Amino acid sequence: MSADTGTAGYSVRRAHPQDLDAIMALETSVFVSDAWSPETMAGELANSTAYYLVAVDDAGLVIAYAGMLAPVGSPDSDIQTIAVAPAARRRGIARDLMVRLLAEAVDRGARETFLEVRVDNPGAQTLYEQLGFEGIATRPRYYMPEGVDALVMRLRHPAPDRPEGGAA
Repeated sequence: MSADTGTAGYSVRRAHPQDLDAIMALETSVFVSDAWSPETMAGELANSTAYYLVAVDDAGLVIAYAGMLAPVGSPDSDIQTIAVAPAARRRGIARDLMVRLLAEAVDRGARETFLEVRVDNPGAQTLYEQLGFEGIATRPRYYMPEGVDALVMRLRHPAPDRPEGGAA
């Protein structure tokens, strides 16, 4: 995938293993107490069923990333993570990344996409609701070490168009 220019002075491209250090710098600054390890993130970037994107500013710095697991042909996909540098927030980057992930999930055959979000993150919950996600469950003490609950959310993707006269 080539880089696509965003609408607010950034471009989006597929993440590469070479992006690990930049992603981890953002990961540890945004998710201070529950950041993934470099080994976990490296595994995600190398996973053939994963799809990770980075948003890069005009200076070439990674200002956001997002990723999901979506095995081709699976009915489910899972948003794994999304982070935007504080200085780059409120520009629609998170929404842009989410829309791109969801389009890829549909292209891979997903009928539903799931995610977990901290119950103490109403901004993220609002974004996901605006994208069509609905809360379906709570996972108690999911985010450690603080023990913050996770709201499990689901988005049902529309059924693929059927040819006229096709079977239902």
